[in-house]
Amino acid sequence: MRLIKDLKESVTRKEVSDLNTLKDHLKQSLTDILEKVPSHQEVSASPHVTLFIGVNGVGKTTTIGKRAKQLTSEGKTVLLAAADTFRAGAGEQLSIWGKRAGAEVIRHQAGADPSAVAYDAVSHALNRKIDHLLIDTAGRLQTKHNLMEELKKIRRVIAKQIPEAPHETILVLDATTGQNGLSQAEHFQKAIGLSGIILTKLDGTGRGGIVVPIVESYTVPIMHIGLGEDLGDLIPFEAKTFVSALFESDSVESSEG
Repeated sequence: MRLIKDLKESVTRKEVSDLNTLKDHLKQSLTDILEKVPSHQEVSASPHVTLFIGVNGVGKTTTIGKRAKQLTSEGKTVLLAAADTFRAGAGEQLSIWGKRAGAEVIRHQAGADPSAVAYDAVSHALNRKIDHLLIDTAGRLQTKHNLMEELKKIRRVIAKQIPEAPHETILVLDATTGQNGLSQAEHFQKAIGLSGIILTKLDGTGRGGIVVPIVESYTVPIMHIGLGEDLGDLIPFEAKTFVSALFESDSVESSEG
């Protein structure tokens, strides 16, 4: 509503006179929102610990595999922790991604305490002088208090060995989520704090605009976007390119309709 009000005022001031200039004005407004959040600055630490969180089915494990490949391609040593001990096959899935990315994997038996996996992974990363530790967690609804408390426990266990860790807490968000994405960001931010967002499944949708109010409300940067299932399908987020894609997909949908 604020953006619409701004557009109306621009029309009144005769700054917008036709559809093209209106679209350009709206594009710039959206870009300004996405760019005003300070760009992500990675903390220098060894091991650098990143905790991946989110609801069920957003693609956390796949995203971790892609991120691991990015890091190993840069010559970094990477360890993955399978702290999703509840979903059937989650540990095996992460192990497959680990092999593809050239990363070692720490996992326990199904049903084990996720915090124990995280603790062992941090110990291993310290002993082996690993550059990056990426921790997978079970998908959880943001409204489930006990599951959010479990995340807090994982964070506390990590901090026992490395007080400033996790250095990053990344919310993985499905681009097709819509308004529920705002609720997810709000609850995870309050429960554990967020340092960034990775937006997935943009290969199958022209949506993803929900990140605009998320960025504005919680000043959390969008770090990467996922565009497919291959190892290379995780790219850095660029506000101008993202906004342009939103309008291009809108034009396609309008012409098809």
